[in-house]
Amino acid sequence: MKHAVVVGIDGSAQSAAAADWAAEEARRTGRSLRMVHVVRAEGGDLARAWRPADRLPRSVAEIRDRISALLPELRTTCEQVPGTPSYALAAAGERDGLLVLGSRGLGGVAGLLVGSVGLRTAAHARCPVVLVRDGAGGTAGEGSEVLVGVQGDRPCDAVLAFAFDQAARRGAVLRAVEARTTPAGPYRTQAPLDQQAITRSLTADRLVHLQDALSRWRERFPDVLTRAEVVDDGAAEALLEASHSAALVVLGRRAPGHPVAAPRLGPVTHVVLHRAHVPVAVVPHD
Repeated sequence: MKHAVVVGIDGSAQSAAAADWAAEEARRTGRSLRMVHVVRAEGGDLARAWRPADRLPRSVAEIRDRISALLPELRTTCEQVPGTPSYALAAAGERDGLLVLGSRGLGGVAGLLVGSVGLRTAAHARCPVVLVRDGAGGTAGEGSEVLVGVQGDRPCDAVLAFAFDQAARRGAVLRAVEARTTPAGPYRTQAPLDQQAITRSLTADRLVHLQDALSRWRERFPDVLTRAEVVDDGAAEALLEASHSAALVVLGRRAPGHPVAAPRLGPVTHVVLHRAHVPVAVVPHD
């Protein structure tokens, strides 16, 4: 029996967009769709927080009913659970292996972090978490590109496996981007330094490493067309620029050894999550 695609819904426009993405993902992969609405316990009283499914908030029920009407062939369930949203959603996703959430991106003030539930969940969930913005340019549909940020000398199997699988199911190009930082001098040499030549040489070397990291995944997914790129510095900016032609951005993060109290996603992931206008998948790895 295939696991479900789990999506957290709270009635917002962002969660409606997440439900649309998750429903299309479930349809394409032959999985069921499991909608989860978390009710925060009042005063720690979980019993008071629980309400049966037929008493879902109207906005949540409307999302459920709309998805069921659009995809009547899709096996869809909707449940309401008590608890702290980030931990309850992470637990729900871990059971099935994929969690989809809505994301607000940047708020009205530049640099203001919003969507804390999504950030916190993505930081400590032990399964891939896809964050979808309302009106996101990327969809769960076929075609376009799947963009993955990688480090050629430390390939993350879980991240590449997720990215290649997504590209294969969509018939999309897999575009791998690595940001290279030029090491600082001084360089000991008697010949005049040609900084551009040094940069070209280092970039070419990193590209070889990146191609090597992708090679065995190309063997596993021979139908996936891949493109490898190495850019100078600015990983976040490079990924954001590349994301304009992408249906999905895939990033990795180190899986925590224990639950964490606050999001710890790394600076590049933070920037991409808050500024990308396409869905972003955060994949934990060792």
